Amino acid sequence: MNLKKLTILSLIITLMSSCQPNKENTVTTSKPQNELSFSAQDTLDSMSLKEKIGQLFIVRPESLDFSLNSKQVHDPHQYGLTNCNENMLSALKDYPVGGIVMFSKNITSPSQIQSFIHNFQKNSDIPLFMGVDEEGGQVSRIASTNGFQVKKYKSMTEIGDTNNPDNAKNAGIEIGKYLHEYGFNLDFAPDADINTNPHNPIIGTRSFGSDPQLVGKMVSATIEGFHSSDIMTCIKHFPGHGDTQTDTHLGYASTNKNWQEMLKCEMIPFQMGIEAKTDMVMVSHITAVNVSSDQLPASLSYEMITEKLRHELNYDGIVITDSLAMQAITKQYNSKETAIKTIQAGSDILLMPDNYKEAFDGLMNAVKNGIIDEQQIDQSVLKILQLKEKYLF
Repeated sequence: MNLKKLTILSLIITLMSSCQPNKENTVTTSKPQNELSFSAQDTLDSMSLKEKIGQLFIVRPESLDFSLNSKQVHDPHQYGLTNCNENMLSALKDYPVGGIVMFSKNITSPSQIQSFIHNFQKNSDIPLFMGVDEEGGQVSRIASTNGFQVKKYKSMTEIGDTNNPDNAKNAGIEIGKYLHEYGFNLDFAPDADINTNPHNPIIGTRSFGSDPQLVGKMVSATIEGFHSSDIMTCIKHFPGHGDTQTDTHLGYASTNKNWQEMLKCEMIPFQMGIEAKTDMVMVSHITAVNVSSDQLPASLSYEMITEKLRHELNYDGIVITDSLAMQAITKQYNSKETAIKTIQAGSDILLMPDNYKEAFDGLMNAVKNGIIDEQQIDQSVLKILQLKEKYLF
């Protein structure tokens, strides 16, 4: 529901209430009054710096349990939390977040994940992004978990092979419907990478294919499908992970292509995804050695995020990093350094820092000490709140 409709609804409720003979017959609604009058700008104007900083983070549930160390938090299989404990709820007050991302170790059944998400939302002053990697195919946290009666897809390549965008759109609709049912509102999908390198260890059949135009059409159609199911999208992994030979989860990864070569190939699906109004673009930790003179991972590079993605591709939406717990980052930088560098580079949201508390405090102090202008933080937070206003209010 948009703000105009909410304003009209509030006026109707007020008029109806004034016509009642006594308080006992006053009309009420299921939503709190503060949600009915939500305004992104007004909310931003009333926020403390701590609250603003929190909106810049999407973290694992485990990051809010400070009894766990970073290795335990980011372990892909063990130490998974499946309900809100007191440690997490306490941390949420002191270290608020903009969103939570769920992984397989957090998901056991439909009722469990619905309850988990509901309790997070109930205990957050501002509605949370509730995200998941549900691409369809090999990366599907819900469809790969026993007990969920949802449609399963073999791969996105199989859909791409049909050369029919309607099949991609229908996949977006179908996946979006069940994610929405379970309480999610953000999917880190679709994958806009082009599978051009047969030796690539990370993309493979997650991609719609090896033809840039085909991948672009499929990405655009999938975005349309997700949006029709009220699920936000995040295309990934800018500037394209399909032509790398190493995995950023494990360490340094690079591409040797120059920018002109990328514009003719890797950038086509991203441009088409942007035109299809994706809600977020995820920036990877790939180093584009023949594009950026700073030789930094794209997620920390002003040249890649601000100069290329924002200025040249004209993207003015939300930029989110890939997981900052990946070894391509953690082998070189601590969480404080990473948080500051990626914000300076032009990111809006930091995904899964290795040490959330350290990253949060690092950004707070950077703003207080004038290293980062609070106006830049405000610009990012306003975009985040506007997106939440569009989908969650």
